Order: sequence, then structure tokens, then C-alpha cells
Amino acid sequence: QVQLVQSGGGSVQAGGSLRLSCAVSGYVSNCMGWFRQAPGKEREEVATINTIGFTTYADSVKGRFTISKDNAKDTLYLEMNNLKPEDTAMYYCAAVRLCPMSSSPKSIDYWGQGTQVTVSS
Repeated sequence: QVQLVQSGGGSVQAGGSLRLSCAVSGYVSNCMGWFRQAPGKEREEVATINTIGFTTYADSVKGRFTISKDNAKDTLYLEMNNLKPEDTAMYYCAAVRLCPMSSSPKSIDYWGQGTQVTVSS
């Protein structure tokens, strides 16, 4: 059975940094990512990483967020720097059974439990 267990997150002032982790148990593909959902908004893709380590980012986080994966630890990370109030959202780790990963939340096979990130101005 696949489980994605998230940790990290919390509250920080604008300009601060946070790191999210997602520990994977069970088999998933190497295509994984992070999504976020703010109150009253749809869930949106933030960053993805594929089998060969190729990464993609939403325009709103480019240059500030970094996605990475430690295959030896089966853990996905999201390093978030220079956080802004508009980054406030629930963040979700995501995985698919087969690559590639689509940007549509409907295509995701597995979700982490979510972790809140709150950025104050």
C-alpha cells in the first residue's frame, strides 16, 4: 500500500524560508510533485520532478522554490525561499503510478495528507 507522509511547513514571515518533506512507502513512479490549494481556490501544481531529475515550476514560484528527491531515502522535498503572503496554502505531495505526471490534480494517483504553510506580511 502506498503512503505519502508529509512533514514540515508552518508559519513564517514574508521573506522567510520553509522546507517540506514527503516520505514515500510502497511503489510509485519517479514522477512526483507538489501541489497547493488556497482557501476558495482550485488545487494547483507548484513543482514536479521526473525520472531523470528534470524539474518544472509554476511561474509564481520560479527562482524561489526548489524541488528535489533523495532516492536513497525515498523522500521528496520542497525548499521554499523568499516566501510571500500569496504562497499561503495547504501544500500536498503528489505521486503517480506511471510517468509522466500531468498538471491536472485529477491525474494524481496518490496524495500526501497535506501541510499548512502560512506566510504573514
